[in-house]
Amino acid sequence: MSDDVSSRGWRERISRFAGDLRAEIERAGKSVGIGDDDRPYEIAPYRGYGTPSRVLVHGRVIESRRIAPAMESDTMWRNLINTYKRIDSDPLPRARVQVRVGGVEREIVADDEGFFREWIELASPIASGEGWHDADVALQAPREGHPEARAIVPIRVPVGTETFGVISDLDDTVIQSRITSFLQAVRTVMLGNARTRLPFPGVAAFYRALERGGDGERRNPIFYVSSSPWNIYDVIADFMEIQRIPTGPIHLRDWDVGLDALTSSRLKRHKEPIIREILDLYPSLPFILIGDDSQKDPEIYRSIIDAYPGRILAIYIRNVRADPARSASVQALAKEVVAAGSTLMLADDTFAAAAHAAEQGWIRKDALDAVHEERRADEGVTGTKADAPGASDPGDKTPTIVVE
Repeated sequence: MSDDVSSRGWRERISRFAGDLRAEIERAGKSVGIGDDDRPYEIAPYRGYGTPSRVLVHGRVIESRRIAPAMESDTMWRNLINTYKRIDSDPLPRARVQVRVGGVEREIVADDEGFFREWIELASPIASGEGWHDADVALQAPREGHPEARAIVPIRVPVGTETFGVISDLDDTVIQSRITSFLQAVRTVMLGNARTRLPFPGVAAFYRALERGGDGERRNPIFYVSSSPWNIYDVIADFMEIQRIPTGPIHLRDWDVGLDALTSSRLKRHKEPIIREILDLYPSLPFILIGDDSQKDPEIYRSIIDAYPGRILAIYIRNVRADPARSASVQALAKEVVAAGSTLMLADDTFAAAAHAAEQGWIRKDALDAVHEERRADEGVTGTKADAPGASDPGDKTPTIVVE
């Protein structure tokens, strides 16, 4: 069966499933009091990024979802109800929000889905020794009789010690989402929470090493660009904090279960403009790109190399499909990447990528010990963490391949 036919079948099933699920939970939701149409509005802030003189402020104005912090003891039913609340987060169309940042005040008008996103030119440069600066956001004219809606939007700004940046996918690159299996993906996303979601073994330690750089003293920025919906932004942000994965701007996309939602062209149209925006914003900074082979990360990253020659230090691709044909296609892309002056690694585990980064001097060599120990913990070897499903299954592995 061709990839196009298989992908089309997968999309049709998830579209039908999402529609049926929403209808069923809407009916059940009314019986447990989550169909209230008079909830106050809240501002969901999304981490932005920028320079000392120009910053991105974005977020969404939606009805309050009243979702309690995730607990390990949460039942699957509770997680499913919370998933419904995220899917059913009614926006405030054309909401007006007042933004204050770096001595500048600006009113931004959201779109029909409640999303606001705007680049703001600052009157004077801002500086932050910690790498973050806050913007204050307030909703103008909130719902009558309800409290004022305000939020803090964190913005990543350079501190001057950066030697490179990292742009990483999330699903099946950082977080185990099982996106190659329809049923497993549905169970993982719909019935899990921030405490039940699992990282790939060793990811957190590797990303912390990348953030600190070759001498351990850097503050290299890490940007996360994923095709997951904005509706689960809070799950992803909480998951990363729990797992001690470095904080960075997270860019997702609007909820979409249309039949073209997961096509290669749709994914490319979502991810590539954001990656280009980041690279354009920091023209003197080289980048490492990290993804997986379950979707189109290798192809998207390959096109980025052509558009930004000399800017991409390496591409690390996690092998999650165990498909010889897919591995062969990534290897062919790797040869093109080398011809363009960069490196591509297709690897089964995080440690292989970390070892390569250490050889290049991008992370400290002694950081490999931390990656190794955390990988063992994530795999359940040390007993300090629950076993990550599939982490110890060598049956369908494809050997690590480095082309440089």
